[in-house]
Amino acid sequence: MRCEPSDVFAVLSDGWSYALWVVGASRIRDVDQNWPATGASIHHSVGSWPLLTDDTTTVLDCSTNSRLVLSAKAWPAGEAKVELAIAPHLKGCTVTISEDAVSGPALLIPKPLRQAILRARNNEALQRLQYLAENRERPKTANE
Repeated sequence: MRCEPSDVFAVLSDGWSYALWVVGASRIRDVDQNWPATGASIHHSVGSWPLLTDDTTTVLDCSTNSRLVLSAKAWPAGEAKVELAIAPHLKGCTVTISEDAVSGPALLIPKPLRQAILRARNNEALQRLQYLAENRERPKTANE
């Protein structure tokens, strides 16, 4: 991405933006005030109206500007562990998403097929995250 790791983390730190970049999340109902601290949750809905399911995503681990690990619930499919890693790069940063099901019916899908589906979904999520991070409004400095 052609932005700084802090730009990406600023988007990740805004729990209200979650539905803008996470494929499948349709609306945000509430965000814990201490998001993205470990243990904080985003309360979201998954699906399309009128078939919406209310669920939560909770932070398992957070390292500012470099890593965010989440437990994402999307029942009836199940629960997934999602890790977003941000690394500096010559022209900005590299962001990767690692995700897999940890419980629920999604585990019945063979892992190679499950990973192919998640890869396609997460490629779209990364593209959305990139748009938000590269084009976000930044605070003005004292010299501007």
